[in-house]
Amino acid sequence: MPKLIEVCRHVRSKNAGPFWITVDLFFKGKPEFLSWAEARELQCNAIAGMFGVEAAAVKRFAVPQLHVLKISFPRKIPQGGAFERDMHAGQQYARLLDIELTSD
Repeated sequence: MPKLIEVCRHVRSKNAGPFWITVDLFFKGKPEFLSWAEARELQCNAIAGMFGVEAAAVKRFAVPQLHVLKISFPRKIPQGGAFERDMHAGQQYARLLDIELTSD
């Protein structure tokens, strides 16, 4: 099974306001998007477990025309808080890169 980094041309994370983080997955093309955007490892439950948030709070937005999947979830600590370590959320995507995707 491929890793996420192998089916995406670009993966990034960023602020979505002071209380949310968004991860953007730019798939290499239509075949990769159609094959992997709905993978079990990219569903709300899996993302929630990886980032330690409630599954009901995770939001997924597929943009098929652009071959992009956006995943948003609440920050555990608000941006700029005393114990917050990634002010711009630019490092949060890294834990996704080596996920092995499986198809059902």
